[in-house]
Amino acid sequence: MAKQVKLSARPRSESGRNAVKQVRARGAVPAVIYGGKDAPANLEIDKKEINQLLAHAVGENILVDLEINEGGKTSNRLSLIQEVQHHPVKGHIIHVDFHAVSATEEIEAEVVLEPAGEPVGVKTFGGLLQQSIRTLSISCLPQNLPELITVDVSGLNIGEALHVRDIKLPAGVTATAEAELTVFLVSEPTVSEESVSSGDAPKQPEVIKEKKVDAEGGDKK
Repeated sequence: MAKQVKLSARPRSESGRNAVKQVRARGAVPAVIYGGKDAPANLEIDKKEINQLLAHAVGENILVDLEINEGGKTSNRLSLIQEVQHHPVKGHIIHVDFHAVSATEEIEAEVVLEPAGEPVGVKTFGGLLQQSIRTLSISCLPQNLPELITVDVSGLNIGEALHVRDIKLPAGVTATAEAELTVFLVSEPTVSEESVSSGDAPKQPEVIKEKKVDAEGGDKK
């Protein structure tokens, strides 16, 4: 399941380019939280905290308990990290979007699928494991949200496939993708045909022409 991590935040009243520069100058990252019953709110979060949080994340879905400190009072808002914007050249984080969620209402998310094990068709017969989809659409309560879904593919032989219906999901998680959708497939090994060089080309049979006989019975050359 996705780990619920705490992240401290502060309200951000300033807006505009200059205000954003001031936020970053004091070692913070501009952020916004939206969704749920409350109105969207501008925030700022500590740069070191968000960097450490993302560095230790396993999957793309990160459940965050935002502790918003305003005037000495702290309020908590449960959220998912919706989007992280990075500087196009330097690569550091420049903005984070949080999507507020309710602990009692199911959410829909895309969870990364990861194969586990070596298929028998690959190990024994030289087949090729193909993955048709990289993420699976699921529905669950926030506390049941998996970081990733591991699928055992070791039993697959040549020509065999695993579909969405075959994936064993964690408790409380339901797949919303089509049940017949192929996820993993072991295909036959591909053999590259070597082109035959002209030197190796088969020789043409020699044609022996009949000798002509002249009127006197001798061979005519």
